Amino acid sequence: MELRAVCPADEAELLQAFERMSSDARYMRFMHAIREPDIERVRSALASFPEKGIGLVATVPAADGIDIVGSAIAVFANDGASCEFAITVASAFGGAGLATTLMNALIDEARRRGRTQIEGFVLTQNQPMLRLARRLGFSVEMEPGDPSVRVCRMALSKPSDAAAARP
Repeated sequence: MELRAVCPADEAELLQAFERMSSDARYMRFMHAIREPDIERVRSALASFPEKGIGLVATVPAADGIDIVGSAIAVFANDGASCEFAITVASAFGGAGLATTLMNALIDEARRRGRTQIEGFVLTQNQPMLRLARRLGFSVEMEPGDPSVRVCRMALSKPSDAAAARP
């Protein structure tokens, strides 16, 4: 498996990864029923990295070259300090630690790029993601006015502070 930055050339593989997702997995990731991806939104997001965010993919060899089996993004907020994350892992790779690897890489890169906070909105029923967030040190709170959503937040220290804090 290779973990690397996403690039515009990944569009076709990202669309294939979307097609392989179950309807339940799509609901957990996008927080509503979605049958087809918004291709223009995918292209816009790909074109915005790395200036407006971070995009990471986990790939494995496949008959057609590679398959994307996991992705993590962080979109930078206009405040210059925070970012919002989203993560997807192919069901065949669930429980193998890929989500942890992707989130740790995303957190490290957000910290390196000067972000001071990372947050994500997670459906209450997405217990695996909520457990991961808690395990990584995110606070998990109810979204005001929407009991079906939890907000996962983490303050990010400066890279030098984080390195000093590690044993």
